[in-house]
Amino acid sequence: MMKNFSSSPLHSNSPSQSQSANHHIRNNKKYSFLSSAVPPRFPVRGYGFCMAALFCFCFLSLLFQLNGGPPKILQDIRQYLGKSTYLDDHGPPTLKVLPFPSQVVYNRVGKCGSRTVVILLRLLAEKHQFNLVSADIHNKTRLTKHEQVDLMNNISSIPQPFLFTRHVHFLNFTRFRIEQPVYINIVRDPINRFLSNYFFRRFGDWRGEQNHQIRTPGMKDDERYLDINVCILENYPECSNPRVFYIIPYFCGQHPQCREPGVWALERAKQNVLDNYLLVGILEELEDVLLMLERLLPHYFTGVLNIYKSPDYKKMGNMTGTVRKHTPTLEALQVLYHRMRYEYDFYNFIRDQFHLMKRKIGLKSVSQPPAYSPAFLRDLSRRTPEPLNENEELDTEDLEDWIRVIYITWL
Repeated sequence: MMKNFSSSPLHSNSPSQSQSANHHIRNNKKYSFLSSAVPPRFPVRGYGFCMAALFCFCFLSLLFQLNGGPPKILQDIRQYLGKSTYLDDHGPPTLKVLPFPSQVVYNRVGKCGSRTVVILLRLLAEKHQFNLVSADIHNKTRLTKHEQVDLMNNISSIPQPFLFTRHVHFLNFTRFRIEQPVYINIVRDPINRFLSNYFFRRFGDWRGEQNHQIRTPGMKDDERYLDINVCILENYPECSNPRVFYIIPYFCGQHPQCREPGVWALERAKQNVLDNYLLVGILEELEDVLLMLERLLPHYFTGVLNIYKSPDYKKMGNMTGTVRKHTPTLEALQVLYHRMRYEYDFYNFIRDQFHLMKRKIGLKSVSQPPAYSPAFLRDLSRRTPEPLNENEELDTEDLEDWIRVIYITWL
């Protein structure tokens, strides 16, 4: 006899039991949906670890951008994990291309047109975006070794490209194992430079009537109004050696013997010009000097002639002329020339080198008459124009015209 298991209590499905099971399933589904919608909770330690990792990532990214590449530790990690394809996709970072030369020093000689050139440089620096550092130190041209090193380190730390200018004797950077910059300079006929300095110290220039009192506040009236002929012929310290031995030390350097008038300082100055100076021009041919600088250093001096010839610049440039300047007698000039014989030897050397460079570049221009010599000073003793009276004034152009008249008469 067969048993009927369908009627067994274990397998019977009553309506109440079926509803209870369905309600339990629905509650489980609802709970699982709510649990998936609520974000999981992290411990404080895990949260701090994530924030630290994010900070490190940002910090390393900043280093990557500032240094132009990743830190060494990231490079080691990349090498360990495998080659990165960033350089293949983007290429190496772009490097700033500096002009050559990007370090220029203009150790300007006093009363050789330096203020005129500095005005031009200020306008050019703004136009061409190079760093111009102009030190207004006029009475510290000779430095101790410690001062030399400090100044050279300060110059070398200027962001490139730069042009540094100051009244200072030549500095030998390579002697102290510092990269040597390129030098430029301008010189002037030694007697003209001496006269300009003599009267400038006493009476200043057209920038202001009281300019001379600011520069030489302790100068007494007896010294300020001292006749230049008396100063030269009676051998006052200001008008004799070593004070008139002025231009050569700017090129000879910081050696103590460079301040002693003689052949040693002269020859060393010439050699430094040949070895370290890109250009040394002469003030008597300033426009040609500016044109040469424009060709040799275009990233500094492009457009300099246009600025120099502009009416606005002429207004500023005319204010730098020395006032109350007049010419000594022929006898005083002869004595002064003899005291400056080494200066004239160097000036003529610079003049010849400048004209040689002009010919090499193909610059054709009319040169000014050469500097006068003892022979023509002696021969013209009876034909020299009368010197101006003490109360008369003569500016730079008139003085050069006066010398040119003498030269033409000599020819």
